Order: sequence, then C-alpha cells, then structure tokens
Amino acid sequence: MNDKVAIVTGGASGIGLATAKKLHDKGASVVIADINAEKLKEVANEIGCKYIVSDLSKREDCKALVDYTIKEYGKVSILVNIAGIQTVSPIEDFPEDKWDFMIKLMLTAPFLLTKYVWTSMKENGYGRIINLNSIHGLVASEYKVAYVAAKHGLMGLTKTGAIEGGPLGITVNSICPAYVKTPLVEGQIKAQAKTHGISEEQVVSEIMLSKAFVKKMLDPSEVAEVVDFLCSDVASSITGIALPIDGGWTAS
Repeated sequence: MNDKVAIVTGGASGIGLATAKKLHDKGASVVIADINAEKLKEVANEIGCKYIVSDLSKREDCKALVDYTIKEYGKVSILVNIAGIQTVSPIEDFPEDKWDFMIKLMLTAPFLLTKYVWTSMKENGYGRIINLNSIHGLVASEYKVAYVAAKHGLMGLTKTGAIEGGPLGITVNSICPAYVKTPLVEGQIKAQAKTHGISEEQVVSEIMLSKAFVKKMLDPSEVAEVVDFLCSDVASSITGIALPIDGGWTAS
C-alpha cells in the first residue's frame, strides 16, 4: 500500500484506531479524523500519521477533511467510514435532535465523504470505500431506532456506490460486525443494563451474545484485518457486499 492514501474517520479510538494503525503499518499514508481533539492528536502522534479534528455531522467538516487530504497527498485512494455513536431508547422516548444528529453522522457523512473522494478515485482509476456498518445494518433490535435506520441506509449507499463505481475501478463494501470491544459498546452495555434493569454481565451474555453461536465479543483488530483484506488486490472484484462478522448471528 506504499502508494495509497487513506482517510479513516472515528480514528481516535476503537475500530478506527485499529484500522488506522493497520493501514499505516501496511505502508499507506493515513489521515484520521475524529471530534475528540485531544485523543486524536495523541493517537496521530503514536501512529505517525496526519489528522484533522472534524465534526462529521457538519457538511463543511466533511468537505474540509477531503480537501485537506488531497492538499497533503494529492489524492484519496481509500475511505473508511467508521465514525458513529449509539443511543439506546424506546421509539416513543427517542430524542428527535439525537435522531437528526445520528442520521447526519452515520448516513449523511458517509454519503458526503463518498461524493467528495469520488473524483479523485475516478481520475486515478482506483478506489476502496469501506463502510463500517453493523449487524444492525442487516437485522434490527429494540431501542436502537436511529442506529438501525442509519445502518440500513448505509447498506443502500454501499450497493449504489458499488454499481456506479465498478466500471471506474472503485469498490464499495460494508463490514457488518456484531458487538466489538470498543468504548462505544462499553457505553451501550451500561445503557442497556439501565434500560432492561439487569446487570452488565447479563447484557453481554443475554442480549449481545444471545443470538451468536461463537460466544465472544470481537476485538477491533479483527475488523481492521477485514478492512485490510478489502483494500487488497485480491479483493478487487468484491464490491457491493455486506460482510458479516457476527459469530453466526445471521445464519439462523
């Protein structure tokens, strides 16, 4: 990947951090984006990559991220859309402003970033766009209405991008993991425990892993390995897919 330039959103922690490290280690020039300025700077210094503080729920920040990357490196080869949040609440109590924010961050931002990198990828005849989706892009769970809606929409964006990008050398794929050991999921465990009135241990065993046949949570590095594979030459004909890493959740 020595000649590749990658943008990774949500790069300050979790899957974003693991992905940025993996792509950098493989030789790509990496730009990471996150809203957490302090953590982002720390991580960028640790990895040895460039960064830009971004609130990707804002259109201008999405544009600025791509413009910065092209200014620094002349092109964008890889876009990995990872940034996201979770709110656990019944539909009747779900905050409307939180719905707006989550849809902007997890559906509109991936669209805008895809739009903004498209010309560069088209001109270079090469592009890898990977949307960090979720098992909830394929199935639904209660109390996650905005998250599920955004992730299902992201699957539609993935398929449309794949159809339009194929003739241009651009592949677009979604990775759909079950629960990954990240700060985001740790927050979900606490919220689910409160919502359901059960212990955090019960949330993991009775809710998060109940539908999986491999009874373990994923490590961020496992997802990063799949990103690396989808960016490789051997995956050049893989496009438009939803790739589950779900311990068999969707097998039954």
